[in-house]
Amino acid sequence: MKIGLFFGSFNPIHIGHLILANTIAESAKLDKVWFVVSPQNPFKKKETLLHEFDRYDMVQKAIFDNTRLAACDAEFHLPKPSYTIDTLTYLHEKYPKYEFSILMGSDNLVNLKNWKNYEKVLEYHQIHVYPRPNKNVGTSATVNAENTLLDELYKHPNVHTTNAPLLEISATYLRERIQNQQSIRYLVPEMLEEYIKRKKFYSK
Repeated sequence: MKIGLFFGSFNPIHIGHLILANTIAESAKLDKVWFVVSPQNPFKKKETLLHEFDRYDMVQKAIFDNTRLAACDAEFHLPKPSYTIDTLTYLHEKYPKYEFSILMGSDNLVNLKNWKNYEKVLEYHQIHVYPRPNKNVGTSATVNAENTLLDELYKHPNVHTTNAPLLEISATYLRERIQNQQSIRYLVPEMLEEYIKRKKFYSK
């Protein structure tokens, strides 16, 4: 079985995540996409995250009607912070007959060389890259260096680009709208919107 792993905090999950996962599942001919909920992303501050069990429940609410998508709590059973290579090792041991690939945005691809044992991740796994808004900032030298690195990685035989919609929706934007008592209708599935309201997640 071919499984695509979509790593993230999902704080909260939104329609952008769902559209990307469904699009890549079809274009890459994946049997399923698992949303791997990260208890603690090493590149994010823990205090900004809702509890991992709440974020896992939100993923389940968001995908309940799509059997091709699933929530994954693998990183709940691993030391924190979560490193992708450790999660992949855990999943390969637990599901030895499954073939795992990774879904990531082009902005994460730029940072791939900062990952723990990134060479092994790249050598043994297919990576499906979807477009993200251009977030390059800083000097032109920095931007040029990042572009050069991207060009190099895109040439790797295990890196595949996907023609997925470019949606400028962020979890930060959703949290800000909730804190300002603004609607998130159509930005998340209806069931999830009701769940967030009932639980009063992200409210001041």
